Amino acid sequence: METTKDKLTAAKSRLAAFAKATPALMQGFGAVSKQATAAGSFTTGQKELIAVAIAVAKGCDDCILYHLDAARKHGVDEAALIEALEIAVEMGGGPAVMYGAKALDNFRS
Repeated sequence: METTKDKLTAAKSRLAAFAKATPALMQGFGAVSKQATAAGSFTTGQKELIAVAIAVAKGCDDCILYHLDAARKHGVDEAALIEALEIAVEMGGGPAVMYGAKALDNFRS
């Protein structure tokens, strides 16, 4: 069975291949991402939780993995994740319930 770490590694590998195919685009996207996640009124961890919530509401498995990993690296705990997932479900309805459950499972593994 594929682990969460395996899934994240595969997602990062796909992202790296895409970046190699279109470096200018990904450099620009990287700059956007760096600015968007820089600490300000919200901490970087809080911003990563916002990204997780949006990824859950949009149903993007790879985005969920990527931003869960970043949130964890910035000290986010499970209780904060669950609060963000509650907002995702409010905004995304039934499908967000399913992706929220996947996000929590991935965070725990």
